[in-house]
Amino acid sequence: MKLITAAEMGNLDRMTAEQYFLPSLILMENAGLAVVHAIRQELGPDLAGKRIWIFAGKGNNGGDGLVVARHLINAGAEVKIFLLARPEDLRGDAEVNYRVLRAMQATFYPVLEEKDVQRADIALLYADLIVDAIYGTGFKGAALGVPARVIELVNQTGKPVVAVDLPSGLEADTGKVNGPCVRATRTVTLALPKLGLVLEPGAGYVGQLTVADISIPCALVTSQPLMRELLTHSWCASRLPQRLPAGHKGDYGHVLVVGGSPGMGGAAVMAATAALRAGAGLVTLGVPAPLHQAVQLRALEVMSRPLPANGEGCLSREAVDDILTFKRASVLALGPGLSLHADSAVMVRELLPRLDCPAVIDADALNALSGHSEILPSLKQPAILTPHPGEMSRLLGVPVARVQEDRLAVAQAAAQQWQVTVVLKGARTVIATPKGHIYVNPTGNPGMATGGSGDVLTGIIAALLAQGLPAEEAAACGVYLHGLAGDLAGQDLGMAGLTATSLIEYLPLAFKEVAAAREG
Repeated sequence: MKLITAAEMGNLDRMTAEQYFLPSLILMENAGLAVVHAIRQELGPDLAGKRIWIFAGKGNNGGDGLVVARHLINAGAEVKIFLLARPEDLRGDAEVNYRVLRAMQATFYPVLEEKDVQRADIALLYADLIVDAIYGTGFKGAALGVPARVIELVNQTGKPVVAVDLPSGLEADTGKVNGPCVRATRTVTLALPKLGLVLEPGAGYVGQLTVADISIPCALVTSQPLMRELLTHSWCASRLPQRLPAGHKGDYGHVLVVGGSPGMGGAAVMAATAALRAGAGLVTLGVPAPLHQAVQLRALEVMSRPLPANGEGCLSREAVDDILTFKRASVLALGPGLSLHADSAVMVRELLPRLDCPAVIDADALNALSGHSEILPSLKQPAILTPHPGEMSRLLGVPVARVQEDRLAVAQAAAQQWQVTVVLKGARTVIATPKGHIYVNPTGNPGMATGGSGDVLTGIIAALLAQGLPAEEAAACGVYLHGLAGDLAGQDLGMAGLTATSLIEYLPLAFKEVAAAREG
């Protein structure tokens, strides 16, 4: 599902009117009807006698709220319209809908100063549901004055809140919340989801997100160069490889996982096991020779290969030739548990430019590239980097706060500079490609903030890459399935007790659920 900015949404509205002759008034009408449908989902189909208070601003978002008011009145609801604007300040479609309501003898309650806020505060005690139509996609900065006070009061009620397009106080393009922001029970976003609805911290204010069809022509949407995608079951289902009736293990790729060091052998084992669970036909685990026997006992379905190690048991630069001569590998997963030893870092930097297969680069292999990112654009095969914010900050030489401040822009710039696919991990993981595509992942939960979770992700992505998916699709589907496995595990086990092995155990169920979307 495409993700859009406020400006892109404005262009779609304009072109719908200019090229398809659909007046904006019809779009506003459809928006209002979609919100009424959401209210029925919240309160039940019969709205007669329900007390629904609507807070409307002066823009198109407020106009949507006025359409909602009209339909609720017609449905027999008791409706109070709190208008955070002077009627003479209303323009365009909002003014039209105001005049319609006046003709219906609807009552408006102005909220322009503190005494009006106090009146609204008392009224909120009696509401069954609140509709937030104060600010729309044009909002930036912080809500101040009367609107800020109203937002705070709405949040204090504990009543269900349905937000129109996005919660008031949330920036549509960034997800930033710089002041009071409505905490919605449901958000009905119009036509397509706005970026700010799926990025933190804004995503935490949205509640249940519904995307409403307001009659923007599909042909118009597909004709636009929209480069951002919200990952869904159906998107991933259409791209996942299918198992052929006559298929054999050689058809589904061979992943070579290289990593491990004293005390961190489990990271490499988990990556290898996850690759098998994600459908790789064969997986070989290359570890320092001193760890080889222990690894053989822990990963029964995984083949293993001892690699040259230094005196401290970490991979040495002599491992480069051993890895390169392993020609059976379709994909290399490099880094889980590798260690920060200087010998291992040199091995990484010498190996990557000579590599003839695609690679997933994670963990200490990323740290080995800190200060040496000039290696990346010269790689002969596609590569996927999977940094968490700390690793990304070291790769870029900037503070973690700078990375987190604008995750989409940071990931996109890095992907284009290094000519690799970048998976910037964290809440709402971002996948960026060299061609400028951005994917945002909605799956996952805080229970996945546990050691080894990233190693599992590396194995999943490597397996999908080995099965023939292009790098960006392998990364996007891998991230989505990884998060979905965490969500399924969290539902059964609770978040506090989740471990990386829980993710591996629930991974087949995640694949099964996504596959059902394709079959449906």
